[in-house]
Amino acid sequence: MMAMQYSFVLPADYDMEIIDRRIRDKGHLLDGFPHLRFKAYLFADRKDGDIGSYENLYAPFYLWDAPEGADRFLSGPGFEAVSRDFGRPGVATWIGWHAELGKDLTRARYASRDIRPIRPYCDLQAQRSEAAESARNSLSDPKAVACVTAFDPTSWKSLRFCLWQSPPDRESEETQLYRVGYVALP
Repeated sequence: MMAMQYSFVLPADYDMEIIDRRIRDKGHLLDGFPHLRFKAYLFADRKDGDIGSYENLYAPFYLWDAPEGADRFLSGPGFEAVSRDFGRPGVATWIGWHAELGKDLTRARYASRDIRPIRPYCDLQAQRSEAAESARNSLSDPKAVACVTAFDPTSWKSLRFCLWQSPPDRESEETQLYRVGYVALP
């Protein structure tokens, strides 16, 4: 399992309706994409009081069953189009630890993403177990729709990404909150 995200920081005066329209028009195109568990079309509008973003963002998040799906997408016309329209972004990738997916991901309206450093020389297996347990427990919150935990061994950082039906509580100052415009499914 592999998680992936790229993000575009848009100008402060950017018309976010353009992003909303792009998601409405193109979101369904990834439904049924090979090896895709889900793609959450995420955005943050700095004028949105529910999420309190400092920047306007367009930041899709993907969960893949296998890296072949990510390769096929990044080499394909969809990523070529977004790169042409916004510039080729750096793509963050994480090795999946655990994904706890609720019954209906299309209920997601918000997302939260926390990236934290992994302490040097910590017990990585214990950290993975704790992250998986935390993800499993997250769906006991009635607002929660899904939770993914993963890590990046290049930067030694962990990821906790969750989908929510209503605005979540911010776990820390570093928590990035988003709105969900659409969720593409297998």
